[in-house]
Amino acid sequence: MSHKPEQGAALQPYQTNMSRRQSLKLMAALAASGMLPALSGCDTAPPATKTAAPTGALTEAHWPDLNLPPLTGPGYGTDPNLILPPESPWPLTLTPAQLGLLALVADILVPREGAVPSASEVGVPTVLDEWVSAPYPRQQQDRITVLSALAWLDDEATMRFGSRFAALTRPQQLAIIDDIAFDTAETKPQFQRMAKAFALLRGLVVAAFFATPEGTKDIGYVGNTAIGGDYPGPTPAAKAHLDKILSELGLQEFAWKA
Repeated sequence: MSHKPEQGAALQPYQTNMSRRQSLKLMAALAASGMLPALSGCDTAPPATKTAAPTGALTEAHWPDLNLPPLTGPGYGTDPNLILPPESPWPLTLTPAQLGLLALVADILVPREGAVPSASEVGVPTVLDEWVSAPYPRQQQDRITVLSALAWLDDEATMRFGSRFAALTRPQQLAIIDDIAFDTAETKPQFQRMAKAFALLRGLVVAAFFATPEGTKDIGYVGNTAIGGDYPGPTPAAKAHLDKILSELGLQEFAWKA
């Protein structure tokens, strides 16, 4: 007798109070982030045929064949004001369903931990919507990868468990995520392309999270913070490290002098 898997909660609509000015500012911070993932080569292979699988069984290789028209809207110029950025001239392009799925995946990657909010709570899906909607080459290449990855998750969930990804139970969702979490020697061949796409999606989510004020606070970043009173100067350890590096470079004349 066949058993219909227990279904998870329906996909919750993603809502945010973030303004376009805020999301554009965070997108600029994301673009400058040292955590930004490298461009992925996961979209160069031809699409594979979808193959149905018994419920709960691993599927064969598949890839969504998306027909995405290019975004040709204007950008914000070559010298934007990142302190008070202008309203973005391009429209946001993710659908409510895509935003909801992106929020779900983002919160699997960066869940709430105690007082630290989750990725969706600080507006990461909104920042990524800004990112994939921007009419620049890097963002447009990432757009193909991100939208293909989201479509793949729904396809894989339907073929493996009979429902879209958001309707699965958390153990079922994590079973899929575990198969694509990292592209390693142990990754099964049918998941390697998606693992590369997921690496880019994960990198964007994490980098966007740590570009937010809540994310920088979580890692203890104290830059751009005013110091009360006189500047104390570098610590003795910092001075010693600087002198060591200068000595190695043959620049002893520039060593720290009290």
